[in-house]
Amino acid sequence: MTDNRNTNTPLHRLESHDDFVGRHIGPDSADQRRMLDTVGCDSLDSLVLETMPGSIRSERPLSLPDSDNEERVLERIREMASHNSVAHSMIGLGYHPTLTPPVILRNVLENPGWYTAYTPYQAEISQGRLEGMLNFQQMIMDLTGMELANASLLDEATAAAEAMAMLKRVNRKNKSDVFLVDANCLPQTIDVVINRGRHMGIDVQVRENLRSAVADTDCFGILVQYPGANGAIEPIGELVDEAHERGAQVAVATDPMALLLLESPGQAGADVVVGSAQRFGVPMGYGGPHAAFFATREDYRRSVPGRIIGVSKDRHGNAALRMALQTREQHIRREKAMSNICTAQALLAVMAGFYAVWHGPEGLKKIARRIHRQTCILARGIVDAGFELESEHFFDTVSVRVDEPERQALLHRAHQAGINLRADRDGFIGISLNEQTRRHHLSSLLGIFRGNKADEIATLDEGLDADFQAIPEALQRQTPYLEHEVFERYQSETEMLRYLKRLENRDLSLAHAMIPLGSCTMKLNATAEMIPITWPEFAELHPFCPWDQARGYHQLIDELEGMLREITGFDAVSLQPNAGSQGEYAGLLAIKGWHEHNGDEGRNVCLIPSSAHGTNPASAQMTGMDIVVVNCDKQGNIDLDDLAAKIDKHRERLAALMITYPSTHGVFEEDVVSICEQVRQAGGLVYLDGANLNALVGWSRVAQYADVCHLNLHKTFCIPHGGGGPGIGPIGVREHLIPFLPGHGSGLLGPEFGANPPIAAAPWGSAGILPIPWVYIRLMGADGLRRATEVAILNANYIARRLEGHYDILYTGRNGRIAHECIIDLRPFKDSAGITEEDVAKRMIDYGFHAPTMSWPVPGTLMIEPTESESKAELDRFIQTMIAIRREIERVASGEWDAEDNPLKNAPHTIEELGADEWPHAYSRQEAGWPVKELRLGKYFAPVGRVDNVFGDRNLVCSCPPMEDWLEAG
Repeated sequence: MTDNRNTNTPLHRLESHDDFVGRHIGPDSADQRRMLDTVGCDSLDSLVLETMPGSIRSERPLSLPDSDNEERVLERIREMASHNSVAHSMIGLGYHPTLTPPVILRNVLENPGWYTAYTPYQAEISQGRLEGMLNFQQMIMDLTGMELANASLLDEATAAAEAMAMLKRVNRKNKSDVFLVDANCLPQTIDVVINRGRHMGIDVQVRENLRSAVADTDCFGILVQYPGANGAIEPIGELVDEAHERGAQVAVATDPMALLLLESPGQAGADVVVGSAQRFGVPMGYGGPHAAFFATREDYRRSVPGRIIGVSKDRHGNAALRMALQTREQHIRREKAMSNICTAQALLAVMAGFYAVWHGPEGLKKIARRIHRQTCILARGIVDAGFELESEHFFDTVSVRVDEPERQALLHRAHQAGINLRADRDGFIGISLNEQTRRHHLSSLLGIFRGNKADEIATLDEGLDADFQAIPEALQRQTPYLEHEVFERYQSETEMLRYLKRLENRDLSLAHAMIPLGSCTMKLNATAEMIPITWPEFAELHPFCPWDQARGYHQLIDELEGMLREITGFDAVSLQPNAGSQGEYAGLLAIKGWHEHNGDEGRNVCLIPSSAHGTNPASAQMTGMDIVVVNCDKQGNIDLDDLAAKIDKHRERLAALMITYPSTHGVFEEDVVSICEQVRQAGGLVYLDGANLNALVGWSRVAQYADVCHLNLHKTFCIPHGGGGPGIGPIGVREHLIPFLPGHGSGLLGPEFGANPPIAAAPWGSAGILPIPWVYIRLMGADGLRRATEVAILNANYIARRLEGHYDILYTGRNGRIAHECIIDLRPFKDSAGITEEDVAKRMIDYGFHAPTMSWPVPGTLMIEPTESESKAELDRFIQTMIAIRREIERVASGEWDAEDNPLKNAPHTIEELGADEWPHAYSRQEAGWPVKELRLGKYFAPVGRVDNVFGDRNLVCSCPPMEDWLEAG
């Protein structure tokens, strides 16, 4: 008998059984060998050398730690988290401790079925999250009293800026450029609105007495906070009436928790209502991500920024949800876009909507009543102690007048008691109560202000009437809300759990199959990367808490910024932009700031290739730049002659070139370095869109040829897409642009950025999900990141080679190679068989796949990106699907299948249709629903048939339909 034991194996060899790199990268070494044989290359290095121009390759390897296993990396970040101190935050200012219902925490936030889904452009396989987002819209419409709400924006501050921009667009009769802002708005909101207005030619004026300012100022709009930042509740009806009489329109920033007890802004006549849904079950996360909301009049439905979920019908006449009015999207409207918003906060909006579903209207009202009652008790005790309140009318926030040095002493004593209060203005202490505030917090505060014992709270409580003491009777809520059945039906955990699971089952996510979306980089979001985001040490910190309470966050931020600098070669990184679109905006503002600093205010022309991401021209127009489009040649590259002509024509005004690299055509342009040099020689700077950075990491440092680049951490660095958000889009800059990075009024970013205006509400944007890319980079290490790039290129070239002869690959680069994605041309099939790219996209659902990016950047095409995390088996399944669909197209072209009654035109096929007694089609049920035998092992069925988008736009309904509509749909 042979003894196979090897007692001499070194310990480090035995530990390699848990190799994360091998688990992240789909094809193993044997599969990589087979795939390389298919594409005709002898190694990964050779493939990259054949594909990537030498001019962009970096000779210096990444100086990053080696890859480590999940256990040790989680130990390291756990130790880092231990340096954060979770105090009870009463800072307020739009951020409040909340309680995430465990049924939502476990089954939504921590569930890959929810967090790995893509933006619901393919409505038929997105019905679950579309319903969740529709719930959110209905909740916001009810609470705000408005007719229409979108499916979320990024944060309250940027939502207010979007409101200002929309009012400027829709208020066509008023030619004023003045926008008035109440000085009692949240300070971070004021800063973001001022910054946005400056670059849009809007004169933002902050006024203490807004009513008086409206009466004596010609303005197109105003922004008021209700309740105010200091907690004061002032009636806004007369202010709205005054503004309307003078031809101005009104945006109201508000708190949805307060609106459970306060009459809605819609009842007062507001034109737009914005705010944050954070306190509806979404942790503070040191600033985000949080779902902002935007509600307005139905008259403005075609001017609303962001996405709107609407009700339509499928081809069987059943109710079906979809994204409404998609032609408003920036990727279609480009420089004419009303906003550059791309990623919103879909996952967080869904959570907030489910929070309302879970608690129901009575449960929510009970939470709001308890918060308000506690605030009244605290206010009574503070007043009895001889202190003065700034306002006698409030919901959850009181501002206490306290002179120095007593103010600092009180703040210090609260800090020692584990409570953070707000000290944002001289002479005042702000206190905001919340869902997590308990009796012992009140006892501690009363002890600090008046020396009371805990048992005196009962005496103060008994001394108050049952009615709400601090809300004026005229402003107490009378109008009902959340009357739809969905907000009454799921208050037992059994029913809620089943509801969440039922919706999850209606979606296709990465938990089901590859999502081969070109440019969107839908790849593995490893479970280990996700675990830290729900730890209290990361989730429960207020973004303006004392610096020393967030030492772990600062270590995380410093290390992540350092790793990103090493990967890109840039000299500095700002993590503030909370979406790729906002990174574009911040990067262009840095370029603009640099030109202005040099006395070149006239440099305002931005060159943008015709192949660019749609957010590029949208972002440029938001900064006030003039957009000049540069043509592409037949190979998909920038037309060098046209570029030279445009540079020469605009040489004196040239500010920047925005370029995506590798290009959106899926190739490495050979002349990118010389292109960038031509722009610099003409006095401009180069902005590189980093959406495709996953084809460069470890091989090329973009700072070698670009001045600024945004990095989609939700693409290259594994933050999950979340069905349309959250995202992070930080920017890296070379040394000359460092002084122009976003700052923040809190001063937390340090003195060097203190004077710079912010572009987001929180200093580090959506800091709560920064642990994900930190863990990813530490797990992969320098070699793993480089290998990920190589395999991403291999997987794409493998698909392209296998599809040759079945589809035309529209663009290729050097040696006939593509980068990390490829575009297949479906336009010939429209002529030969009447089959469109949409027909192919919907038919792929029957095969269990999400379609690739459809009709962008070239109409009539599909853009395929497999990423490095998909296995050869899954790639082969996808390839077989595409070949099978190509054969189906031929059956239509040959006349074997009817031009209208065929599986492509009728796709997707629902289980209800396949199981019906009647089968009216000439093709079989097997051909429709199980076109390949592998589907018998397990198949995803679209819950609805093909959705009628035209009907939905013509009959716009953006509120929850009656339950009967779903029952009738089967």
